[in-house]
Amino acid sequence: MICFCLPKGSVIGPLVVAGVMIDEADEEKLRKIGVKDSKMLTPHQRERLFPLIKKIAKDYVALKVSAKEIDELMKIKNLNIIEAEKMAQIIKTLGADKAYVDAPQVSTEKFKMVLLNMAKNHTEIIAENYADVKYPVVSAASIIAKVERDREVEKLKKEVGFDFGVGYSHDSRSIEFVKKALKDGKHLEHIRHSWVTVDGLKSKKEQKSLKEYK
Repeated sequence: MICFCLPKGSVIGPLVVAGVMIDEADEEKLRKIGVKDSKMLTPHQRERLFPLIKKIAKDYVALKVSAKEIDELMKIKNLNIIEAEKMAQIIKTLGADKAYVDAPQVSTEKFKMVLLNMAKNHTEIIAENYADVKYPVVSAASIIAKVERDREVEKLKKEVGFDFGVGYSHDSRSIEFVKKALKDGKHLEHIRHSWVTVDGLKSKKEQKSLKEYK
């Protein structure tokens, strides 16, 4: 059994796609240790569960896609396709009999067919919305993905010398960092320029510059 979750709404740092493979008989073990959707857990709780999940899992994979790579890929394909490609890569790597997928689009059947065409193997795919809430195995993958991304974010903070918070658009510190990076022309490779939020900040910056020029 494989499952996926990807924290994708951030404007700073990488996208992480995670797959966890377990025996179906071990799903109850995930419930007993307190596995649930990563959004319902604190960072400390996720870190505590991380090694416990790895101990129960037969195998797991976490693929990281940098902000710069995302921007390059978004020039020729949309985010759902990027996610599907990474999911298919994990399906082929782990080779499980069945994969539960947290589908990123409303048309789950369409997304399932895209995955089947990309993976081209024997794996049965079940694609559902909010699968990370419904199934403990998908919740486990969401925890793996979130912990891996949080660790990457902490590394980035040290690298750039700025505490930009969680890296999401709702975080004022994250927006402050994006504005500063755009102004100074530094650390731009860590920002997702293809995101609407960043594009909006760029437009405001350009409008301000035009007014100053006039």
